[in-house]
Amino acid sequence: MNNIKLTIEYDGTNYYGWQRQKDKITIQEAIEVAIASITKETIEVIGSSRTDAGVHAKGFVANFKTNSSVPPKRFREALNTKLPDDIVIIKSEEVNDDFHARYNAKGKTYEYNLLNTEAPSALLRNYSYHPKYDLDVDAMKEAAKYFVGTHDFIAFRSQGSSVKGTVRTIFDLKVEKKDEIIKISVTGDGFLYNMVRIIVGTLIEVGRGKNKPQYIEEIIAKKDRKLAGFCVPAKGLLLKEVYY
Repeated sequence: MNNIKLTIEYDGTNYYGWQRQKDKITIQEAIEVAIASITKETIEVIGSSRTDAGVHAKGFVANFKTNSSVPPKRFREALNTKLPDDIVIIKSEEVNDDFHARYNAKGKTYEYNLLNTEAPSALLRNYSYHPKYDLDVDAMKEAAKYFVGTHDFIAFRSQGSSVKGTVRTIFDLKVEKKDEIIKISVTGDGFLYNMVRIIVGTLIEVGRGKNKPQYIEEIIAKKDRKLAGFCVPAKGLLLKEVYY
């Protein structure tokens, strides 16, 4: 039996996230159906994370096991003929039998795009969030520094997660502005439910002058979700890369 690793790019606009759900179209289901049509097997595809409805990915990783005689590298070409245009297999390859896309992941990088203009954009409406405020990018950059390191990020988690441990390490957090887009890039060893989106919402509140950059320290120390910012919409979020 071969263990096949997939690197996947997708536009999450028309899907209810990665994980298969009853009566809702998801990325996982679309890929499993495509694989089954090729291998004639009932396949479970293991994803590197459970992205929410509307979240996009450039370097999502998944794996599945198969007895198919299709060469591992040929799955990319074969699957891309079966999948819709908004899901693309970038790479397919054989990996060790014990490789697990989720449990073996050492870290991930997410990106979030803010459209910092007076008017919203028709073309970017599904790939960015328009906060309607004139944001102080320098203040946001200063605030970003306080997130880096190992902390209890319980104040930046939405309700609904069954994860017990809330300590995570953020290796890097960048805030960069290019033309009309403010890009926030976060790299960490793992993330709590909606953690990145709440971090972005907190940075927006700093950028609009509602809070000082140093206030991030207090939010982390007090572990109070009510002190952190709002959870920004999923559409501006992109899973850029998964590290192993």
